[in-house]
Amino acid sequence: MIFLSNFFFGLINPFLTHINLLKNKLTVKIRNLLLNYGWMLGCYLLFFVALGVLKALFPEFEFERYEQTDLIQLLEESPWKFLLMAIIFAPLIEEGMFRTLIKPSQNELIFFLCSWIFVGVISFIPADIFWAIKYGFLILFMILTFLFLKEFIPQKWQIKACFFLGSHYRFIWILTSVIFGMVHIFNYVEGFQLDFLLVLLIIPRIIAGFFFGKIKIENRGLLWPITMHAMNNAIVLFVIFPRLL
Repeated sequence: MIFLSNFFFGLINPFLTHINLLKNKLTVKIRNLLLNYGWMLGCYLLFFVALGVLKALFPEFEFERYEQTDLIQLLEESPWKFLLMAIIFAPLIEEGMFRTLIKPSQNELIFFLCSWIFVGVISFIPADIFWAIKYGFLILFMILTFLFLKEFIPQKWQIKACFFLGSHYRFIWILTSVIFGMVHIFNYVEGFQLDFLLVLLIIPRIIAGFFFGKIKIENRGLLWPITMHAMNNAIVLFVIFPRLL
């Protein structure tokens, strides 16, 4: 019996050791996620305090003329759709569009292409189609596109692109953070325009993009910025919860 117990323990011990190692790594990454999330919220707080001081000193700044009209309308008309978009689709697609280029794996590089194709295709789909059907189709389309591009793009091209992007990750990290913020200008205006007030309004998005890239680098995976992005957008729950009752 002792021999058998030692034998089975010898078989399962490497497996248990591996599980404990993975558990410890996951714990460290979760702590780092929460730490970065806290730092990001702290930066938000400092920014909005400074913005409040600026408004008090310069009351002539008309921030009220820039409102996120489309998002407010979506929130009022379909809060559950807004919740799904904010917590699932936006983090997944937007991180695919930007953070995939920071120290990318080959799969992340392909996902980057798929995300931008997704954004291009969605503009051609009629707006009156039921949103659940539309996004269900787009998810299927995105999966098929990923599989196609994975096979179509030569492996050596993928490897070279990943090496180049990985070698310049600091520049790409900062660049994608700024572009991420700039893209959100369209939350406030129809066409692209830029002035001092709009720059101020997108600074929180640039801060967010910075921390999303930081967690991608430190935790080494796209799942972490997607999760942090969802946590960031989850703040809207405090706004929409009364509408869901």
